[in-house]
Formats: sequence, structure tokens, C-alpha cells
Amino acid sequence: MARGSTDTRELINRTALKLFAAKGIRETTIRDIASAAGLAEGTMYRHYASKDDLARDLFFEHYTALGRALEEEQARQETVVAKISAMVRYFLKAYETDPDAFTYLFLARHRHMQNLTPRLPNPYLVFRRVIRDGVRHGEIPPQDPDVGASMTMGVILQVVDSRLLGGRIKQKISALADPIVAACLRVLQA
Repeated sequence: MARGSTDTRELINRTALKLFAAKGIRETTIRDIASAAGLAEGTMYRHYASKDDLARDLFFEHYTALGRALEEEQARQETVVAKISAMVRYFLKAYETDPDAFTYLFLARHRHMQNLTPRLPNPYLVFRRVIRDGVRHGEIPPQDPDVGASMTMGVILQVVDSRLLGGRIKQKISALADPIVAACLRVLQA
């Protein structure tokens, strides 16, 4: 049974995410992806010119989707505390909802972040703007919004790092939402 072009592309994307998350981009070949997806290598090249194009497209697709979702989460809240709390909780839920995509974003961020433009939805920029607006409205102490966003995301990502790479954190990440939110808010109140 022939697959539609959209279905095949989605199969390639999900298979690549799973392999990139498990093995890394460098260690995963087009042949690996094609084999795991049950496709011919030539089919892969009809959808992506190279593994690097596939990796880049996957990163931008999922990173901008996370940025849009965080934007929506913060927009539903009134205060900076509620906004940060909702965004942190969403971030942690995203990890558990789609661990392959989240793991891939986490592992590939250094490879692709330099290619982001300010016009693309971006989790960092959402945190930065929320912090900037919180300072403007007197909800949090004056601070550099870039430093605040970096430290806030650092709190979140270090916990994810300990879960993904070190295996030191065993429980569900979402079970840590309250202390992570509290730590992020303490960072912003300093």
C-alpha cells in the first residue's frame, strides 16, 4: 500500500526524532532512518536533501512549536508569577508528552540555535519578554531580561539534563514542577 507524501514525511520525521534522541544526529545515518521507517533510502531523499536538512527542519519545527505554546500559556495569565509558573509547567509537560522531540531539542540546541532568527517563535524570547514586562510593571526587581531568561531556563534545563543525561533524577519531571517553579521565581526575585 503506497503512503501519501505527507504520511511518509511524518513517518520519516517521527523515526528520525526517535533515532536522533537515542543515538544522536552524528551517529544516525540516512540508512538507519530509512531502515527503521521501512522505507528505501531514495524515498528519504525525495523529502530531504540531506540528514542535516532533516535535523535542521525537525529542530525548527519543534522549537518554534514550543515557543508558540509557551506564548499561549503565558498569554492566559495575568501576573508574572502566574506566567512563569504556567510556562515552566508547560515546559515540563512537553518533556513527558513527547520525550523524543524534547530530548532531540535538548541535545541539538547547540547545533541549531545560532540559526534562529528573532522572528521565529522561541522559548527563550518568550521568557525574556515576560521577565522584561514583569520588571516594567514592578512585579519583579529590576534586572537584565536576558540574564533573567538565561537563569530561569538554566534552572529548568539543568533538571532536564540530570534526568536525560545523568539519569540521576528518576521521578517524573512534572512531579518536580512546584520546586522548579519556586526556584525560577527565587532567581527572578534576587
